[in-house]
Formats: sequence, structure tokens, C-alpha cells
Amino acid sequence: MRADRVFAYGAAAGLLGDQLLGDPRRGHPVAVFGRAAGAVERVLWRDHRGWGALHTAVCVGGAVALGAAAQSLVRSSRAASVALTAAATWAVVGGTSLAREARTVGRALEAGEVEAARARLPHLCGRDPQALDADGIARAVVESVAENTSDAVVGALVWGAVGGVPGLLGFRAVNTLDAMVGHRSVRYRRYGWASARLDDVAGWPGARLTAGLATVAGGDPAGAVRAWRADAGRHPSPNAGPVEASFAGALGVRLGGTLSYGGRVEHRPVLNSEGRPVEVGDIERAVRLSRRVGLLALGVSVAARALLKGRAS
Repeated sequence: MRADRVFAYGAAAGLLGDQLLGDPRRGHPVAVFGRAAGAVERVLWRDHRGWGALHTAVCVGGAVALGAAAQSLVRSSRAASVALTAAATWAVVGGTSLAREARTVGRALEAGEVEAARARLPHLCGRDPQALDADGIARAVVESVAENTSDAVVGALVWGAVGGVPGLLGFRAVNTLDAMVGHRSVRYRRYGWASARLDDVAGWPGARLTAGLATVAGGDPAGAVRAWRADAGRHPSPNAGPVEASFAGALGVRLGGTLSYGGRVEHRPVLNSEGRPVEVGDIERAVRLSRRVGLLALGVSVAARALLKGRAS
């Protein structure tokens, strides 16, 4: 079976598995990787960019090497190759968990249980929940759904199309390391620099594809394009900017503004200033848009894989 067909069948099966099963409650492969990366950090940590770069190389290189070895072992079996691709896709995408957590917060807000929503918000993002009212929580959820559609679904499929199982595992390793050490705290300002920059590079194509698909799958294509062009570059993140701006335009809402991370207040630019404030009902609309974008991304990635393999043959 050609490699593009292996990816097509395996990625589709893996994405279906995520939608039907979600993430395992215990022993998730990403959590296992996180523990291993933490162990490497305890050995290597120095307040120095070079040591942080070594940490990134060891962890990401290990994930890519594991994927390459597994792919090589099953290469002679079509069924095993499809199964491995399906398992890797299921392990690295997180669309169902994203939707579940967003809807949990949304239900709490609809019931007027703001404290319950605050307690659940850290499962989605790193905002300080106590600094947010109900509207602020809803906005944070919509922004998190938008950004994680790229990080947890589309980006993985893009790199799977490029590199097969090693690409899937490598992208998830990069994204996980960025979440662990890529933030600008005192401990990680230098040590996490390499992970943060590598995540910017790895996330670039998936973020642009996510933004483009959101314009197609949303309710206001013209508004999504307008917000993307006008506001994406004003966001401090080169990848979250296009995604959040396009989602804001597609949903007809305003995102961005003042927020708080770890006690640090940030004043971010408003995305889609022509939109209305986020309401609780927009959480479900964002989740549905995220689902549509993920399915479209699967189709685009499968087509891109076939094109790449066709040119190579």
C-alpha cells in the first residue's frame, strides 16, 4: 500500500478514534512523554539557552526517533502500518478533550455557577480564573478553543502529512515542551527559549491552515478574512494571532484585551473590533467551528500527503 494511503486511512481512523473515545483517563502517551521530559530537565537544567536547546534536542529527537523506528518495523505490513498511524494520530490529537472541557465550562456558566467555571478553566488554559468574570471566562474559552484547534488537531495532521508517524510524534513533542518550559518565567526565560522558538516554527503552517479553514467553515468568511488581515499581526504570538483573529471574525465576536497569566497582567490588542462581546452561547459555536476545521484539515492533509508522494515517485 502506498504511503499516502497508509496515512489517509490511519489518520482518518485516528481522528475517528479521538472523536469516539477521547483521551484515556490514565497513561496517556503525551503524559508519559511529559514525565520523561521532566526527568531530562531535572538532569540538564541550567539557566542557559544552550542547556535548554540540548533538552529540546534530546526530547524532540527521541520522539522522532521512536516514531521512525516504529514506522520502519511495520513497513512490510500494510495493516500494521495503518494501525500504527491510527494509534499515533489518536495519541497526538486532542479535539474531543478540548471540546469536552470547553462545554463543561460553558454548562457551568449557563447554570450561573461561575465558581465552578473558574475551577474548571485551568484544564483549558493558563489564565488566572479568579481575575475573570463570567464574560471573561467565556472569552477565554473561545480563545483557547481557537488556539488549541491549531495546536491539538490541525498542526499534528499537517506534520503527519509531511513526516508520517515521526512527524506526528515530533510535533506533539515540540508543542508539549513549549507548554512545559516555553513560558517566560524566571526559571524558563533562558532554558525554555529553544522550545518556544521551535514551537513557533513548527506551529506556523498549522496555524495558517487553521485560519484559512476557519474562514471557509465559519459563518462569515468575509469577516474572518478581514479580522485576520487587520489584527493577526498585532497579537504577541505569531501563530495564535491568525487563528484567534480568524475565529473572531468567523464567529462575529471580539477577542483579545486584558488578561492575566500567573499574576502578570497583559493588555493584548482587540481582535475583530467590529464584533460583539463574547457570550456563553459562543462557546458551543466555537466548538462546532473547531470540529469542522479539524475535519477539513484531515482532507487537506491527506491530499497534501498524496501530492508529496506523487512528486517523490
